[in-house]
Amino acid sequence: MQNNKKHKNHELVKDWIGLIQVFTCPEDAETRTALVGLMRQILFELHDFLIKNVGITEEISLKILADDFTDTVINRCPEKKLADVVTGVFDHIAPHAVNVASPYFVGHMTAAIPYFMVHLKAIVAALNQNVVKLETSKVVSVLEKQVVAKIHRLIFNLSDEFYAEHVQNTDTSLGSFMEGGTTANLTALWVARNTALRPKDGFSGIEKKGMMAAYKAYDIDRCVVLVSKRAHYSFRKAGGLLGIGNENIIPVDVDGNNKLKIDALENTIAEIKREGRTKIIAVVGIAGTTETGTVDPLKEIAAICARENIHFHTDAAWGGPTLLSDKYKHLLDGIHLADSVTIDGHKQFYMPMGCGMIYFKNPKSLDAISYHANYVNRRGSVDLGIKTLAGSREANSLILDSALKIMGARGYGMLIEHGIELAADFAEEIKQRDMFQLITEPELNILTYRVCPPELREEMKTADPVRFIKINDELNELNRTIQQEQREAGKSFVSRTVLEQENIFPGSPAGKIVVLRSVLMNPLTNIEILKDILDEQEGLYDMWRNGTLGHEKARKDTDRHGME
Repeated sequence: MQNNKKHKNHELVKDWIGLIQVFTCPEDAETRTALVGLMRQILFELHDFLIKNVGITEEISLKILADDFTDTVINRCPEKKLADVVTGVFDHIAPHAVNVASPYFVGHMTAAIPYFMVHLKAIVAALNQNVVKLETSKVVSVLEKQVVAKIHRLIFNLSDEFYAEHVQNTDTSLGSFMEGGTTANLTALWVARNTALRPKDGFSGIEKKGMMAAYKAYDIDRCVVLVSKRAHYSFRKAGGLLGIGNENIIPVDVDGNNKLKIDALENTIAEIKREGRTKIIAVVGIAGTTETGTVDPLKEIAAICARENIHFHTDAAWGGPTLLSDKYKHLLDGIHLADSVTIDGHKQFYMPMGCGMIYFKNPKSLDAISYHANYVNRRGSVDLGIKTLAGSREANSLILDSALKIMGARGYGMLIEHGIELAADFAEEIKQRDMFQLITEPELNILTYRVCPPELREEMKTADPVRFIKINDELNELNRTIQQEQREAGKSFVSRTVLEQENIFPGSPAGKIVVLRSVLMNPLTNIEILKDILDEQEGLYDMWRNGTLGHEKARKDTDRHGME
């Protein structure tokens, strides 16, 4: 029976006609009916599909999973029809994937997407437009410029005349879609670097001549970027890629609320100016830090950058859509003063992975990184790839344009408000439980806390530095363990990170602490679910105290190996 099935599958592409059938529409009526039934679950019953078919994390080790994926040979002949492949994904892949749409998944900046996003993504895939070239996108490139102008207006809110001039201007660019926030941040610093080391007398610019020639022309030894200590690691990547070195992405101290300290920024700039051989190409403010959701003092940073003639970039990959909430947009006060702004579509615009965007106040800024080619991206053309890193890119702008029409600013605003207000309620719940210590108060919809039993908390308040550090180390290991065990149990998920904290208690020494991190963006998550998550963590602490935490998991893993 099995051999006959394999032989039949071999016939799928036995000749050119068979290949064309596979390429176009190979399924017979019976198979097509089965396939439609499977896909209907995703297209019209997405939430139920994820609940039924995808776990938060299946209680099985990665080692066991990896043992099932060791075949490295591409079969010469077909193995399965499309319906069989889709069934295999449902049966063998989905159960071991992560249900980021679960209201109990509150640990990362990846969460539920509205069901209609799947439909829009399917349309984008079917059209397969490459928006870096007008010849492979046409109207979609025109639409993208319109969507970019809408978000640019949300950020910078310039005049009607400005947007009328630039919305479809082939000589200017208000911004661009990217593959993610990392690429967007890289692009911002790329523009800032090229602008700071622009062409001048006898020097045709860093983009043409390179770093050594630029440093010689400008009589400097290095370039630096000043960022908050809470900045995303994409900036260090950018330092390496742009040739300035990731050690020259200089972290600036933050205050007790995890915001960049203005006096520390002023002191750093003054010190660099005194040294005299360093050029600051950009200062970065964060509008929603990855770890704590904090918004830096954007208005104050902007004033300093304007005074010092330094490019001011705001990384609003997370917090940018807060501007759609009339109630909370003030939290991003000053963002309109930035020279460039990053926003991620796959975060709080609730789009599928991966979509980032970069916006520039000056419509000519992107000229600093423009490239042309004879066969495409020709001078004078409207090809969007002239001023982007990507050589090919799908039409994510079509998805965002459609989503904005479906949701409206108010719909997105309500999602933002739900997350911010739920985070505030969660913080209050944490404070009311003796077993936990709130570490960072939420400003947007991210907060951190840790399991910290009351007896240890009381001891730490009066402990000498040596004993304090010892207790803190024990708490770090406890929180690492609880986070891992909760994740592996597969009921709920919070992430963890490490923060450098001062004055955990009044007068206590600074130190690194392991914290539990919650990101609250799923509209189906509510305070009762968050209480369940805290209850589970308290139960895991009781098991840890009794010495039984981890034993059950080890036994199950052993049983699984035995069965195999």
